Amino acid sequence: MFTEIVRGLGTTFKHMFEEPVTVQYPEIKRPTRERFRGRHELKRYDNGLEKCIGCALCAAACPADAIFVDAAENTDQHRYSPGERYAQVYEINMLRCIFCGFCEDACPTEAIVLENNYELSFVDRQSSIYTKEMLIVPVPQAGRPTPQAVQPGKFDRSIPVMKDPV
Repeated sequence: MFTEIVRGLGTTFKHMFEEPVTVQYPEIKRPTRERFRGRHELKRYDNGLEKCIGCALCAAACPADAIFVDAAENTDQHRYSPGERYAQVYEINMLRCIFCGFCEDACPTEAIVLENNYELSFVDRQSSIYTKEMLIVPVPQAGRPTPQAVQPGKFDRSIPVMKDPV
């Protein structure tokens, strides 16, 4: 029995002088891996238009049924995206999301992207539902905020116009 205690103390002393592997989290943040899937973001084109065309393929692909998309029609006076429609309501219930990335794979315009932000905390269920305003990235420097007024026939040709898959 005495030898077991000495062997246990030997193991303790051996590891006592090694460098600790603990990261002091709030002060030091570990870099994420390349394929890490964190908080969702809705992307924009360089001119400020939203990439999301409201097709709801991300919601159909979600196995946890965490995404809700309500589409509306674009007009020339109020243009949000280059397609015929845009996502008027885009919500992700982060309590249901399993971060599988199927929404990112299903998106034809690469509008939804799982980025590297892993700091997610909620104080109640309502704050776990991320709305479009919380998810969309800010307007780029060279862009204009949406909705934009576009003259008929004078559309920016640098952005590919996609037909709605629905």
